[in-house]
Parts: sequence; C-alpha cells; structure tokens
Amino acid sequence: MQLHIADHPLIAHKLTVLRDRNTPSATFRQLVDELVTLLAYEATRDVAVSDTPIETPVAPTIGKTLSEPRPIVVPVLRAGLGMLEGMTRMLPTAEVGFLGMRRDDDTLEIETYANRLPDDLSGRQCFVLDPMLATGHTMVAATNYLFERGARDVTCVCILAAPEGIKTLEDAIGDRADVKVVVAAVDERLNEKSYIVPGLGDAGDRLYGIVD
Repeated sequence: MQLHIADHPLIAHKLTVLRDRNTPSATFRQLVDELVTLLAYEATRDVAVSDTPIETPVAPTIGKTLSEPRPIVVPVLRAGLGMLEGMTRMLPTAEVGFLGMRRDDDTLEIETYANRLPDDLSGRQCFVLDPMLATGHTMVAATNYLFERGARDVTCVCILAAPEGIKTLEDAIGDRADVKVVVAAVDERLNEKSYIVPGLGDAGDRLYGIVD
C-alpha cells in the first residue's frame, strides 16, 4: 500500500479553516469541495491514458486521453458524497458508483446498507471517497467490496487519516491489490470514541447537519 500526503500551502490553509469548530456548514462544504479538487491532482497522477491522434489548428499531433474502461469514482455515503463534485470535476468522464456504509458506534462493526456498483470491476481504476480514515474499518469494508468485484487498482481519497486507520487498512490489504491512499494530513491518533485527534469532528454532521 502506498501513502501519499499532499503537502501544499493551499491545502494546509484550507484544512486549517476546515478544522475550526466555528466554520459554518456552507463554508465547510465549499472547502471540502476545493480540498478534494486539489487532492484529485495527486490521486489521478497514475490514471491510465492512451495515445490519441488529433489535428490542432496548426498541425497533427499525438495527445493523451483517458483509457477505457473508464475510471469509477465511489463515494462512501453519506460523508463521501460531499467529496464527489470535487473529484468528478477532475474526472468528468468517470463513472460514479455509491456505497452506503455505517459504523455501529458501540461495536465499531461496519454495515453495508446500499450499493450501486457494476458487478465486474476488472481492469477498472477505482477512486474511493471518504473524508476520514479513522479506525480504517469502513475503508477496509469498501475496498473488500471492490476486490470481490475484481478491482485491483484502488485509490482511497481522504481528507484526514489516523495512524491506526492507516495500519488497519495496510494490514487488511496485504498483497492482494495495488492500493494507494491520498490524504491532506495524517493526524496524531484516535481518542476513546474513535475520533481523529485533533481532527475536525464528524465530517458528515459538519457537511449536512446532525440527523437523528
């Protein structure tokens, strides 16, 4: 597994405002969108392309276009949905799938309650979106879901990660697939409630408000 921490002054600035508890939801959503667009440049660095002959106004040349089959972007509901537009802005021709997953706060077990994915992901580059890589259990479940459908090239795009979550994901993947994790920052640790410290709180609640 590869870990890439996007080290850029703009990312650091936006992340600081995002962490601030006084940042309102509307600003939070906008910052997530902007951050993901910046992270997408790093996440798609190895996206597959093919030589494509074209005619410019001056002369013929060979350019590059995204290869078939198209990449697929998979936000993990609900918080991952707030990252979708920022990612598809960079990959407008990508297909979009969805995974609905939730963590039981008592057992920390992951339940899958919805999915909209092709049955066969063989040969597809998959980009999984989830703002927080905390315990790692959700991302392990999501990547396993993709592996079961034949995916072997998976990039996980997260805003923040905890060391515990990174280790959990790395241990679970082993050598089964080529997985890359792209994050804006790796924070200190998890607290007793499995929140990232210093983190930014519950990303879903800050994006959309608290749902009882």
